[in-house]
Order: sequence, then C-alpha cells, then structure tokens
Amino acid sequence: MSKSIEELKAQATQIRRDILRMVHAVNSGHPGGSLGCTEYFTALYGKVMNYKLPFSMEGKGEDHFYLSNGHISPVFYSTLARNGFFPISELSTFRKLNSRLQGHPTTHEHLEGIRMSSGSLGQGLSVGVGVALAKKLDGDSSLVYTLHGDGELQEGQIWEALMFAAAKKVDNLISTIDYNGRQIDGDTDDVLSLGDLNAKLRAFGWEVLEEKNGNDLEAVIAVLEHAKSKTGNGKPVAIILHTEMGQGVDFMMGSHSWHGKAPNDAQLESALSQLYVETEADY
Repeated sequence: MSKSIEELKAQATQIRRDILRMVHAVNSGHPGGSLGCTEYFTALYGKVMNYKLPFSMEGKGEDHFYLSNGHISPVFYSTLARNGFFPISELSTFRKLNSRLQGHPTTHEHLEGIRMSSGSLGQGLSVGVGVALAKKLDGDSSLVYTLHGDGELQEGQIWEALMFAAAKKVDNLISTIDYNGRQIDGDTDDVLSLGDLNAKLRAFGWEVLEEKNGNDLEAVIAVLEHAKSKTGNGKPVAIILHTEMGQGVDFMMGSHSWHGKAPNDAQLESALSQLYVETEADY
C-alpha cells in the first residue's frame, strides 16, 4: 500500500501487458474495458483500499470490492495477482479448463480476492448495498467499493439499488461507473443513451463526483480519496469515471470493436511494443 506513483504507473503498464497476453493465449476475453479500467484498479488496490493478506472471505475490518461488470475479469485477476492475492504464474491459466480464473469471476473456484460471482450484468450494486448494510450492523466502519460499466446502467436492477441505497442512507458505499461511452453493440448513446447521468444520480439521492481523466492515475487516486472523504454523511457516493476503452493500445482505442475480441499474434506484438516497462515481469 506504500508504492510510489512511479511504481504504480509501472504496475499499471504491467497489468495492461498481462491483460493482452491472457486474452491472446486463449483467443477469448474482453481486453477493451479491462485496459480502460487499469488505472482504477491500480489506484484502488495499490493506494486507496484497506485490505489484509492472506485473503479471507468474511473480511471483517477490511474494505470490500465487488466487480459488477464481470467480463473485465482480466484486469481484476492481474491486479489481484500483482498485489499478492495469488501467484502471478496462475494468470497463465486464464479461461482454460479447470482454471480458477474463469472468464467471469466465480466464488466456487475459491480464488483469493473474489467475493462475488459476476457476469450477469446489473447485480453488483445490489450486492454492494447488502454488504455495506451488513458492515453497519456489525459496527464495521470499513467501506464497500463497486465498479459498473456504463452500458450496464441500462439494467433496471441498477436503478432499484440506486434508489434503495439512498433511501436507506448507505453512506459507506462508493460506486464507480466506468464511463467509456461504449458497449458490446456500439456507442452507448446509439444503443440507449444515459442522458445526463450526473443529474440522474443526484436526483436519486447520491453524492456524485465526476472525473474526466479516468486514465490519469494521479487523478483517479485523487477522486477516490475525495470520495472517501464524502462517506459517512448520510448519502452513498458515486464516481462517474471517464475512461477510454482499449487505453494504451492505439488500434484498440476509439471504438467498441475490442470490447470482446482477442488480438492475433501480430496485433499482440504491436500492442506490447507500446507498453514498455523498464523491468519486464511478464508471467
């Protein structure tokens, strides 16, 4: 938890290399959103969140994180491994038979760091609200973090949970929306526009922060720390985090086409050449 910004930036680059190599090896997975959320995960696990190792499912006295848009599992798995939850070498088993690193995270695989099975979109906020309320009942002052895709907000269950969280004053919850403007079928504005999301969240009774530079590590750390300062005031906290799908790889950016497509050999070589780390630590 004491890494410098330079060390965290290097780790973010290494995580991006992991993501690309994982999906390439099995010709399946979701690199676009994973690459776009790398700064968020690096900041959360490397600087902001309070957790203990070895991992325990109950996690009393610890902050919890729940990934709702489970298809971006590559960035989650790499972040967990790079922060000591399980061996980095296990990343090589991603999406393979009998692997604990399934395409969407599952709890029955008993992978350290995973507290919720995800993949069916729209469910993570409900889980986060429930855990946050349980922590309050336990007298546990720790926080609960959740992450959601912007396309995922087209699911009705999200809005039920948003309404419930505000009504019940679940103010130990910080929910971040990866606002990259793209989903599997195209731009969110074309599929089903979210309109003025900031205003909608405020109307639902949430404290709302917005960060336009979601791929700037220092900006992401700052907005997460700001969000922490807003907890305990009677409102759940939302962060609208603007990111770029495919960030760090020039031919993956600016389009939804890499939402769920793996690079071929030549594309992987090109992508990795853009992600230089001084001390390469590929698994």
